[in-house]
Amino acid sequence: MTLDDILEKINKAENIVILTHESPDGDAVGSSLAMQLIIEEIGKNADVIIPEYSRLFNFLPAANEIKKDSEIKKYDLAIGVDCTDLKRLAKYEYFENAKATIQIDHHGSNSMYADLNYVNPVSPACCEVIAGMLKYYEINITKDIGTCLMTGIITDTGGFRHSSITPETFEFTADLIRIGVDVPDIYKRTLRTKTRANFELSKRAMERMEILEDGKVTFTYITKKDEDEVNAEPGDHEGLVEIGRDIEGVEVSIFIRQRENNEDVYKISMRSSSYVNVSDICFIFGGGGHAKAAGALIQGNIEQVKEKVIKEVKKALK
Repeated sequence: MTLDDILEKINKAENIVILTHESPDGDAVGSSLAMQLIIEEIGKNADVIIPEYSRLFNFLPAANEIKKDSEIKKYDLAIGVDCTDLKRLAKYEYFENAKATIQIDHHGSNSMYADLNYVNPVSPACCEVIAGMLKYYEINITKDIGTCLMTGIITDTGGFRHSSITPETFEFTADLIRIGVDVPDIYKRTLRTKTRANFELSKRAMERMEILEDGKVTFTYITKKDEDEVNAEPGDHEGLVEIGRDIEGVEVSIFIRQRENNEDVYKISMRSSSYVNVSDICFIFGGGGHAKAAGALIQGNIEQVKEKVIKEVKKALK
């Protein structure tokens, strides 16, 4: 597979759909909308289907064109972005039914589920992978495309805080500033602005937080009841896992969130500070991600899930 093959598939397709993972973050939404705008630049149209996402991303160009569903049941081409596995794609039936499939990602745990797979695990964000593709294709990056790409890079690097950043990350950021992309504004909107519900959930998560294993591990959670009580919307749980990692001496932060409409399934989010590979831990439970940021789904009640995860974290700490 070459990048030329991907461009050829896009050029041949009459109708195209772009999909990303459930509970999409800034890299997922930014990658999706950037791909839509890029496809428009080469004279094609594409649908972006994202059933639910945080309203904090409504400022993005073309966000008003995002669809929750589509009347087209069989697309010529489906493109998955920022997603490691077919079953994690929101509305993955469109991907399964498409005549041809492409996926673009940056997770080392990617299962290579498309006809054409372009995965760069060295890149800190899927949006940076797409930026590299644009350079290869010699496609002009407009301010709108740049705003979408910058959103993914800022959110997935934690505002350039994570060790995954590369010299290319800053070189690309400088290029975007030159074409008028407002990096400080994107940073403020995505990382410094909290909804009221997110603030209320943060308080509950902090009140419940346990510091374990001689201060090396934190654990906290929220339930569906918590989200209902604060009128939480999609994405209002984002960032809660970072609270624990910011405490001095903490190596692993664990945050679990009750899966909607299922009392016995919890979504785990994990972050590490230095040496623990949380992707390996999440892989044990059928999930994955990056070495210092990963997630999975686990069955059980809060105490059962806590026990299962802490058991594996203890092994990793040794």
